[in-house]
Amino acid sequence: MNHETTADLKAIEQVVATVERTQRAKDADGFLALFHPDALWTTAHGKVLLGLDAIAEFTRAVLPRSDWDGDVTYEVVHTQFLRPDVAAVKVRQTYHSAEGDTQGAPLYVMTRQDDGAWLLHACQNTEVRAG
Repeated sequence: MNHETTADLKAIEQVVATVERTQRAKDADGFLALFHPDALWTTAHGKVLLGLDAIAEFTRAVLPRSDWDGDVTYEVVHTQFLRPDVAAVKVRQTYHSAEGDTQGAPLYVMTRQDDGAWLLHACQNTEVRAG
């Protein structure tokens, strides 16, 4: 693995860590800063959000008033570079609660910008159902 790829993997892991931190804190602005302006997002329940404005409207309405206690972890489980500046990132999302853990299996397609920053560009959040 070359140095650039190692640096890119670390940068991608940092974005996912920031997703975790902002979700735990219910920090809509911090979360939205991770998105490309032309991003698209599909929620775990199938709502399709096209562009940062739509993602922002949804996130600002839902995240701060969500009723979960914020105990969630995100772990990068696989990164595949589709091109040097485009990566498909599979994430394990675990919500922890007294009733037991629930899982999500997001897929983040991330793009590296001219300044080297990686941003969320096309994302699908998928709820994992037991059984």
